[in-house]
Amino acid sequence: MKPLDWNLLRAFHATATLGSLSAAARRLALTQPTLSRQILALEADLDVALFERIGRKLFLTSTGSVLLEHTRLMGEAAEAVSLSAVGDAQALGGRVSISATDTYSAYVLPDILARIRLEAPQLTVMVLASNDLSDLHRREADIAIRHVAPDRDGLLGQRLPDTEAHFYASNEWVRQNGIPADGAALARSGLIGMEDIDQFAAYMSAIGVPMVASDFRLLSNSGIAVWQMVQNGLGIAAMLREVADRTPEVTRLPLDLPPIVVPVWLVTHRGLASSPRIRLVQKILSEELAHTIQPRSSAL
Repeated sequence: MKPLDWNLLRAFHATATLGSLSAAARRLALTQPTLSRQILALEADLDVALFERIGRKLFLTSTGSVLLEHTRLMGEAAEAVSLSAVGDAQALGGRVSISATDTYSAYVLPDILARIRLEAPQLTVMVLASNDLSDLHRREADIAIRHVAPDRDGLLGQRLPDTEAHFYASNEWVRQNGIPADGAALARSGLIGMEDIDQFAAYMSAIGVPMVASDFRLLSNSGIAVWQMVQNGLGIAAMLREVADRTPEVTRLPLDLPPIVVPVWLVTHRGLASSPRIRLVQKILSEELAHTIQPRSSAL
């Protein structure tokens, strides 16, 4: 087998790590048709498909994922040489996508993004606000902030300190309705729920709030929508402490219930873990989230 052309491998590496032909073409100062021809030439040389083309999006095949693992060290070495010649992290360019829940994206990430912009102003950061788990194998995101551990091969997870959720209502709601005396009273107080509502109702019953899914009168698949309902005085909802702490005019209810402990994970694909820009963004996320998530405490 003839040696592979580094230019073709470089074209593949840039396309795989940036997630699109247009972004890779800009990075390599090539036209998109030229880059596309290089990818096709590499696939022809290897006699394999490296990308699956669905509409306008490219997704790595299983063979492409393996090749990315082999080429990442060459790619990162070349990027490190380039950075060394320029000087420091402020020269880092390209795009990094971060997926997080909609409430985290709206309330917690903006302060962290300000630090990323300060330390790496040439980076483009894309925030994917979704309550569904992003598929890191399909490059839907480069880094995911999750509340569950990674459970697929090829994913690397960094566990951060656990956070907590508590029950909150607007100050006006409390003035009109008072504080529920116990779990049974809380169940009758107009709780606002999020999907999966059956699982949430079962959890509530387990911690001393006797209710079933049909007891919820307001529901949403959006954490932001639920939180806005709370602020508008429509009822009570559970919310992560770091989100509630950034929201005026809400009250944490002093209930004799155990806190809802929520794990926090930073997850990325093994093939991207050595990228200087991924490492920088993950480092900042790790430091800032650990600072934001205060030590667990039952004290008000």
